[in-house]
Amino acid sequence: MTKAQPLTIVAKIYAKEQTKDLVKAELIKLIAPTKAEEGCLCYDLHQDLENPCFFLFYETWSTRELWQQHMNSEHSANFGKATEGALASVAIHEMSQVV
Repeated sequence: MTKAQPLTIVAKIYAKEQTKDLVKAELIKLIAPTKAEEGCLCYDLHQDLENPCFFLFYETWSTRELWQQHMNSEHSANFGKATEGALASVAIHEMSQVV
């Protein structure tokens, strides 16, 4: 039986210039409850040094199913409500480690 490989998520979030501080604050609110979730192995937030409107989450989850539960969590929904109209774009990449 083959062990399932962890899922890596790279989430690229671009805030609108006038809302970057709000978006950053709301992203930070996600960290503690997400790290407490089952299956969360890594959940690191980064902000670009040259473009402060660009944020990146680097995440590792034990399974895709547990990541999907996270995406449907109350704190993820609250983030969506709090940042409605504040984001320029979001791109989520589901990845697997090559080596």
